Amino acid sequence: MKKFIASCTLVFGLFLSPFIPTVDATTAEKASSGLLTAEAQPLLADASEFQSADPVIELAHGEEHGHAPGWLVVPFVALLLMIATGPLFYEHFWHHNYPKIAVGLAAFVVLYYLFALHNVHNPVHALAEYIQFIALLASLYIASGGILIKVDKKSTPFANVSLLVIGALISNLIGTTGASMLLIRPFIRLNRDNIQPYHIIFFIFMVSNVGGSLTPIGDPPLFLGFLKGVPFFWTLEHNWPAWVLALAFLAILFYLIDRRFGKTEEHDHPEPEAFTNKISLIGTKNFLWLLVIIISVFLDPNVLDWVPAIHYDGQKFSFIRETIMLSVAYLSFRFASKDAIKGNEFNFEPIREVAFIFIGIFGTMMPALELVGDFAKSPEGAAMITHNSLYWGTGTLSGFLDNAPTYLNFLAAAMASEGADINNIQQVKAFAANSMPESAFQLMAISIASVFFGAMTYIGNGPNFMVKSIAEQSGIKMPSFFGYILRFSIPILLPILFVTWLVFFAFA
Repeated sequence: MKKFIASCTLVFGLFLSPFIPTVDATTAEKASSGLLTAEAQPLLADASEFQSADPVIELAHGEEHGHAPGWLVVPFVALLLMIATGPLFYEHFWHHNYPKIAVGLAAFVVLYYLFALHNVHNPVHALAEYIQFIALLASLYIASGGILIKVDKKSTPFANVSLLVIGALISNLIGTTGASMLLIRPFIRLNRDNIQPYHIIFFIFMVSNVGGSLTPIGDPPLFLGFLKGVPFFWTLEHNWPAWVLALAFLAILFYLIDRRFGKTEEHDHPEPEAFTNKISLIGTKNFLWLLVIIISVFLDPNVLDWVPAIHYDGQKFSFIRETIMLSVAYLSFRFASKDAIKGNEFNFEPIREVAFIFIGIFGTMMPALELVGDFAKSPEGAAMITHNSLYWGTGTLSGFLDNAPTYLNFLAAAMASEGADINNIQQVKAFAANSMPESAFQLMAISIASVFFGAMTYIGNGPNFMVKSIAEQSGIKMPSFFGYILRFSIPILLPILFVTWLVFFAFA
């Protein structure tokens, strides 16, 4: 049962890439036959010695806890299905009850771990990672909400594509959530005389997703990878060629579409002299708050030994960074320009929804991570792990589920197939450093796919639904869930994702 559930998450990659070469060695065979490089083996050995040196740590990783049963993944699957279908088919019920559902499902899984499996290790790690995750997301959302950008320019294809490219760049500094909230309303106002659904869809493609693939700040899955031990500048070093290729295709396609369909009758536009061609800002002091958030990201106790940390189970958990971020969230709103808050129609509902939903995700995904990791250590699982299967597997699930837990699931699987543990920071660093066969290449496939494919649906990434909601509040009739996929994702985005695979992974 366990192998069946875990293999379902990996089989997507094989199904979508039939020409993928398979791995013909188990994890144990890799280690004994020297497939692990000389650099990787000492790291794994050191980690093993470190774990066995402390009886508490050994208990956390040992058999005393038992393994999560296969059926315990059901709450995770149920939550993700409700996230996908709730806003579409039972909106009223979902809107009023999603906090109870998310917290209830998470509580059930956590209590089972604590009292049935006697496992405190996993819930503590999940709680720490959730606090780190939501602190960054909330602080970026709230601080950017206090900045109002007024664009008094005539809408042209060049002006539109310029804003989208600038937004893609900014998303790596303040996150796809921060950039989306900062720029979606100026983008709508810029096209106020001719705003159409494709404007919003390309905004989601470029600013809310693909753009944020260069830094851990850019997109939630990359930040989770950073928390697990992936070096901060790893994504910039490895992802930039695919980032340039995908954004170039999207920018050219948008420019051509906007030239063809973005024109309106002349009388719909103000006279040219009515435009001042100026961009004005209200609430510029909030840029300083954003700078504080960005600086605080680097206060990682696993990188800087002098940063105070909470020590648990042989690992360091940050609290100074999160305290700074949450303080900035409060202060940036408390002292924000009232005109900016009003002009942005700022409210807390979007981040409230994300906070509750991710309580459920972090609480319920523990069994899925464990099952995928255990399966990947088996001969059957190891045979499925290649950079191609990871690209399509991670991408498929990132498009229809949330890309943050999907990233963790597939990173856990890839590392487990090499005999490494996602919960060991030193082993994650070794994996990212290509100290194991093709490990950095596999991580690149997981990283790019989780971010790029997050744009395939409204539910692939947190900002997607936020942008859709703001657009609809502005009177734009957005396509339905399946309309988004059939009219935009499949004919426009999917070919670009396929070309990205061909260029960077298919023949490697």
